[in-house]
Amino acid sequence: MFLKIFHLFIFFFKGGTAYAKAIGVNIGKDCRIITRHFGTEPFLITIGNRVTVTDGVRFLTHDGSLWLFRDQRGRRYKYQKISIGDNVFIGVNSIIMPGVLIDNNVIVAAGSIVTKSIPAGVIVAGCPARIIGKYDDFEARCLSDSYAEADLKEHLNFKDNVLQLIDHKIKPFLEQTRL
Repeated sequence: MFLKIFHLFIFFFKGGTAYAKAIGVNIGKDCRIITRHFGTEPFLITIGNRVTVTDGVRFLTHDGSLWLFRDQRGRRYKYQKISIGDNVFIGVNSIIMPGVLIDNNVIVAAGSIVTKSIPAGVIVAGCPARIIGKYDDFEARCLSDSYAEADLKEHLNFKDNVLQLIDHKIKPFLEQTRL
C-alpha cells in the first residue's frame, strides 16, 4: 500500500516519466509520458528515445483470459514484452497489446488498439490498428501547414499565443452513405 501511494506521489509531483521509471519501465531520453497504465508487469515494457505516450494509453503485457483455463497442472499464464522504438507518438486512450513491437518513426492515432507489430515510418489508426499513412508524408505536411516555435510571441501568455495562431477552418462534413 505504501509503495502505491509513493508511486502516485511520484506521478503527481515528478511526472509520468519519473513514475514509469520508478515502477520498472525501461525508458530512453527526451520522453513525455502522461499515462500511468503500465499493467502488472511494467518491467516487460521498453520505450525508446523521443517518445510521447499520452493520457489513458494502456499497456498490456499478459493475456488475462488464460485465467479461464486450468487442468491438473493448474492455471495458465502468458506474458509478453512490449517494445517501443524511437520517435513515436501514441495517442490518447490507445491500447498496446502483449508482444507488440512499435518500430521507429510511428504515430498511433488516438483510440487505436495495437494488436500486431508496427513497422517503421507509418501512421496507424483504428480497432484493430491498421496503416493509414506514411510518417514522412505527415511530417512534410505538418512542417509546411503548422506554426513553429519561432511564431510564438514572447510577450504573450499561452492563451493569447494560441488565439493569435488559431486555424479557423472548419473540417468538411462526412459524406453520407446509403442508409
